[in-house]
Amino acid sequence: MRSNIVTEAGLPTRINQWWGSIPFITSGVVIVCSVIYLICLLFGYDSFYEICFLPSQIVSHFQVYRFYTSVLFHGSLLHVVFNMLAFVPLGSELERIMGSVRLLYLIILLSTTNAIAHLIVALLVDHNPIHPYAYFMNECSIGFSGVIFSLIVIETSLSGAQSRSVFGLFNVPSKLYPWILLVLFQLLASNVSFLGHMCGILSGFAYTFGLFNYLLPPPSFYASIESSSTLSFCIRRPRFILCTGGTTYGQLPTYSSGTGTTQPRSLLPDNLWRNMSSWIPQRGTSVVQEGQDPRFPGRGRTLGSARNQSSTTDSDSNLQERLLDDTAPTHAPTDLRDVRNPTVNTVEVDGSVLTNQGSDSFEEELKKLVAMGFEKTQAEVALAAADGEPSVAIEILMSQQVNNDLIS
Repeated sequence: MRSNIVTEAGLPTRINQWWGSIPFITSGVVIVCSVIYLICLLFGYDSFYEICFLPSQIVSHFQVYRFYTSVLFHGSLLHVVFNMLAFVPLGSELERIMGSVRLLYLIILLSTTNAIAHLIVALLVDHNPIHPYAYFMNECSIGFSGVIFSLIVIETSLSGAQSRSVFGLFNVPSKLYPWILLVLFQLLASNVSFLGHMCGILSGFAYTFGLFNYLLPPPSFYASIESSSTLSFCIRRPRFILCTGGTTYGQLPTYSSGTGTTQPRSLLPDNLWRNMSSWIPQRGTSVVQEGQDPRFPGRGRTLGSARNQSSTTDSDSNLQERLLDDTAPTHAPTDLRDVRNPTVNTVEVDGSVLTNQGSDSFEEELKKLVAMGFEKTQAEVALAAADGEPSVAIEILMSQQVNNDLIS
């Protein structure tokens, strides 16, 4: 009898802890999609013709709003639940690494590029001279799964794993993992948009290969949003993660081994981004770090965190370069134990001086994670992304394991 009481009391607690661990933007997307579905359910709206992604209507009436409305609407309870359960581990991990504002921009960017790719392919298939096929032009598709497939590609590139498990049944090479999922869902599920999922995968690879560099704003754009007085209520939420420590273009690591030192330039001039940022009311100043490797994302941190990240930037960059570069290192990497030894750092946050005691050495924490059963490469990347905090690293690793079971 006592065990039953403990189980009944523990389930709500576990759910609250799980929900409380989800970052701000990720939880916001879940809430928005769920509320929209409930409103459609209450009002009996189930045609979706006015809001779905329909290439023929976009071309004939220039209904660009369908790029974004189609992402937020879902056709059934199973549809929205399955998509959100797949999105939570992906979004949570990327938001902790990139920051909340950067992830929101990434979702909007992927929604746009997925829709454009979908539209172009549908037009090419419909107007090909050999055998015109108008099905894709008249296909009405909705759901967040296209963005999820893009995030699968990005998260797989970030993890550094050589293979991924498909529903715990068998392992496949990481580069083939999104394509295997595409084929499996096409075979196992009905009413699935093959073209929408495929375009999501293509957009994800385009992002990891750096083809969207010209569409990514500089860190000053994110910093101006985070310092805006208008959005201070959202930014001060406990689960909001700042983009502090972000790189110039906020890319995720890729497996390309280019040796060039010239950083890509943004499609829009930096002056334009600064002018756009100047329109936003400011509540403070933010320091933007320069001279970082553009292939790696920012170390997101929770608002109010007093960790000094300047002492670990070089060591983390060397670690990720050593893990992800195909070429052999030309010089001995920096010993992480030298920069992560327990020291006392003084950081000024909001005018107050805080003292931060360093954690245990990086190597010792890595050994503990390996002893817990995690793969060494993934544990090393997760610990570096967590700035040496084992609890955050374990949370990232656990989200990866959940992702392998729930991804759609």
